[in-house]
Amino acid sequence: MSKKETFFKYIEEGYKTKGEFINLGAAMLGEETITNAFVKLPLKTINRHGLIAGATGTGKTKTLQVFAENLSDAGVPVLLMDVKGDLSGLAQPSPGHPKIDERHAKIGFAFEAKKFPIEILTISEQDGTRMRATVAEFGPTLLSRILDLSETQSGIVAVLFKYCDDNKLPLLDLKDFKKILQFATSDGKKELEENYGRISTASTGAILRKVVEIEQQGGNLFFGERSFEIDDLIRVDKNGRGIISVLRLTDIQDKPKLFSTFMLQLLAEIYETLPEQGDSGRPELVLFIDEAHLIFKEASKALLSQIESIVKLIRSKGVGIYFVTQNPKDIPADVLSQLGLKIQHALRAFTANDRKAIKLAAQNYPDSEYYDTATVLTQLGIGEALVSGLNEKGIPSPLVRTMLRAPMSRMDVLTKSEIQEVIDNSYIYKKYTEEIDRESAYELLNKKIEKIHKQEEKEIERKEETKKKRTTTRKSTRMNPILKVVTSATFIRGVLGILRKVMR
Repeated sequence: MSKKETFFKYIEEGYKTKGEFINLGAAMLGEETITNAFVKLPLKTINRHGLIAGATGTGKTKTLQVFAENLSDAGVPVLLMDVKGDLSGLAQPSPGHPKIDERHAKIGFAFEAKKFPIEILTISEQDGTRMRATVAEFGPTLLSRILDLSETQSGIVAVLFKYCDDNKLPLLDLKDFKKILQFATSDGKKELEENYGRISTASTGAILRKVVEIEQQGGNLFFGERSFEIDDLIRVDKNGRGIISVLRLTDIQDKPKLFSTFMLQLLAEIYETLPEQGDSGRPELVLFIDEAHLIFKEASKALLSQIESIVKLIRSKGVGIYFVTQNPKDIPADVLSQLGLKIQHALRAFTANDRKAIKLAAQNYPDSEYYDTATVLTQLGIGEALVSGLNEKGIPSPLVRTMLRAPMSRMDVLTKSEIQEVIDNSYIYKKYTEEIDRESAYELLNKKIEKIHKQEEKEIERKEETKKKRTTTRKSTRMNPILKVVTSATFIRGVLGILRKVMR
């Protein structure tokens, strides 16, 4: 048996699957693509998370696009974090190209151009269905971690949430939360201290500054109503294809705090909402986080800990999370260890530090008799990658250099009119377009403050009235002896006058 035949059998056995699967492309031996040596990923292991890494321009985004297309065709809903703005093309079929046909001939199947069902979402000022969440939905613990608060400050946040809950004061947006912070150390200070303990003005001031930081990054657009419902991410179209929700984040790269805030809340909400899935054989939802380093940039230890915990737990809900970034080192080690599938595009060795990074990246992949991983990482062409996944039993599959299939949809952004067409045909756009600002903590606390002020004014008036009465009483008391003297003197003068008349 030739080396090529042995390799074909090695791939066929390593990527054999009885159930549903995603076909990424064909295996390569050296520079040669082995036709029909398909690299197949079992659908049942897709919820074990993954990594798509590689230098700029090596094809990461197109791999993400191919992955999303195949999941949609399999009836699995997908959420894409579109940071660069080049994933909306999923809504239109590929125009095709001779090079695409040539690539697919090498892989071993015909190319099919088609479009996919998408929703365009936003958490900023861009067009699309708006995703929001209330402050109350974050809860005191998660909000404190996002704001990177100290233990004392976190305790104050917990007290304020309890006060609002006890007094039926809905915390919906940042305006509400800022108002309760101010109330706690001014008009409501006495009430809070009597019932919940002393609250430091310095601590509430520090918390307020952290809230303002979130506001400056666009937090006001995200916090509020109507809250986005997770069920609207888990939908299929009339043909049974999974809806691909494309969250446009092109204006969020310089706002890492807002991005981390959104992602953590979303993951926590998904975990809380979805039931335990068990071994269903397919994922419920798959998330792809492009430019994943933005989540971890400037993240506190508490925030990283929360992300690590959710990544570990959320797969039991049938949810797969895929991080897309330039280098595996962008992902914290504890998170990286949870990723079952790794798709590594080329890395470039321009400096000594680059070469060290490549050696470290190579250590994330299993050894192979067919590849020198560190060397291959620098030789991969555009649209090629080293792949290592999990088979149906959860055992790592062989490392394989792969010629990846091309996207079936357009590899470019939609035009403005095409984006508007997607929005106009959206099933959920109208549901979340209306901005709701119902009576909440801000308005209710203002009413309470007004009531307190009126009570204070009444108390001042009452004291003034009491003071006036006391003054009048004191004056009356002082006048009595004088009146007595005057009266006596008048009486004496009258008697003396009568005596004088008699004596005359």
